[in-house]
Amino acid sequence: MNLIKSISYDQSEIIKDILSLYVQQGYIDCDCTYSKGNFYKNTGIEKPKYKFDILPQTEDTTQASADHLPLENDSINCMMFDPPFLATTGKSLTSDDNNNAINKRFGVFPNERELHTFYINTMREAYRVLKDNGILIFKCQDKISSSKQYMSHCFIWSEAIKAGFYPKDLFILLAKNRLVADWQLKNQKHARKFHSYFWVLEKSDRKINFI
Repeated sequence: MNLIKSISYDQSEIIKDILSLYVQQGYIDCDCTYSKGNFYKNTGIEKPKYKFDILPQTEDTTQASADHLPLENDSINCMMFDPPFLATTGKSLTSDDNNNAINKRFGVFPNERELHTFYINTMREAYRVLKDNGILIFKCQDKISSSKQYMSHCFIWSEAIKAGFYPKDLFILLAKNRLVADWQLKNQKHARKFHSYFWVLEKSDRKINFI
């Protein structure tokens, strides 16, 4: 039996480990940001019964926003949430060079406030549809924007607790490569982030003691 570690270069390994440790049924009921379903293609991870996306990209995906899902209260055991992590209204949205590659790949929000409001509202929605002790798997990434650090995983930890979740675990996904725009190489002022996170959030009435 292999030891489950908190760090990996393989996100499929992380998801399988989360399911093994924390989801008794062993599969994800709902992916509310399904996109093309890359978490499940040739990975051995079972596709979820409920697939949602604001802009569906597969025939079996239902159009719905992650913060307003057509699911009953207390109806599922496990949800996957892999939202955008970028916010900008800059020239990169319309430019047709490699400076726009990251935005095209991941999608963006117009500003940080709207992005973070989306995170909060989706966690509240997840709390509504999850059964007691249900698990929300939240993939997120820290970033630099306009020379300012955004430690998103810390923000999510704090807001998850407010929403009623217990932060059960945190996995780190290492990247061997990252998309890097030309301007980032020429004007680097911070360490380039080569990792992202998978939060494991449990719907719980467990009280958090900060002392």
